[in-house]
Amino acid sequence: MLEQATLLEEAGAGIQLSPNALHVLHRLGLTERLAPFAVAPQDIRIMSGRSGREIVRVPLGDTQERYGATYWAIHRADLHGALLAMVRGNPDIELRLGARVQDLAIHKNGVTVQVGSAGSTGDEHGIALIGADGLWSTVRMRLGDRRPPRFARRTAWRATVPADRLAPGFRAPATWLWLGPDAHLVHYPVTAGIAVNIVAIVRDDWRGPDWNTAGAREEILNRYARWHPGARTLLATPDRWLKWALHDRPPSRHWGEGSVTLLGDAAHPMLPFLAQGAAMAIEDAYVLAECLAAAPEEPEAALRRYERQRFRRTAHAQRAAARNSHLYHLSGPAAFARNLALRAIGGQNLRARYDWLYDWAP
Repeated sequence: MLEQATLLEEAGAGIQLSPNALHVLHRLGLTERLAPFAVAPQDIRIMSGRSGREIVRVPLGDTQERYGATYWAIHRADLHGALLAMVRGNPDIELRLGARVQDLAIHKNGVTVQVGSAGSTGDEHGIALIGADGLWSTVRMRLGDRRPPRFARRTAWRATVPADRLAPGFRAPATWLWLGPDAHLVHYPVTAGIAVNIVAIVRDDWRGPDWNTAGAREEILNRYARWHPGARTLLATPDRWLKWALHDRPPSRHWGEGSVTLLGDAAHPMLPFLAQGAAMAIEDAYVLAECLAAAPEEPEAALRRYERQRFRRTAHAQRAAARNSHLYHLSGPAAFARNLALRAIGGQNLRARYDWLYDWAP
């Protein structure tokens, strides 16, 4: 494993692990390790950002019975820590930090990559290369796709706060989704309920390249100036905000060539309006491992089989996330009609619309 980061430290903030992702983590033997840190939201409470009234409540408490796995909210650092412990305990895995793949060459014996590390470069050889290097993937570019990701005209702001600084209702095991004009807000407890993860997404033209840019609290409060006082109080609580510009790509069938393929955001980046970016990468990894294990002497055929198995599902998730990007940020009569429709459909039926997503298992 060639990891470009020189130090493995806390990355991101909260993450929602829906039943489809939990199925994989359970197969890997990670759920027992993660359980002490996880929170199981009992519902998704969809709220009006302006009035503060609940629009509809989507049940999550019965996901074990319905999908065969629970729905968890967890801090990314806890997930990363569990994965890292598993990697370090496996003698068949070598993890090399500060190693950035700069170029690659595909040949009849597999692939050779040029790796930059500590000011020097060297070559590594393998039977296959899996580019899990994110939205701005170097591997994708070296495969010939030099098109930049598509800017979504949205900026996401994130923060994590101690739960005891918030009103009791906001500490409950629930995912809150507030909808408003050109913005929405999500928050849920993590770290066994000790902290609350907050993500605020607004329409914006700022497109900084880093996803750890500091944001001013006054700026985010100005973006939500006409929102309900409860939401504004929540937004005023964090002492520190980070922001990043949102990008995605349209679905593409071309993920790989020869003994090289892509995984996760490198293959199918999606907007965070479905809470499935990480889940799709987790699914990818399991399916890819199964394909390689089934044909260890034919890695190229295994990679193509993996791509065929994953394209339709990940493309569906990409399109669903893009639709939610539009629906969440409606204003005026369109927002009023959306809220009426959500109430009329009801929480149970809304959840059923995502059965295709949550009931997937390896």
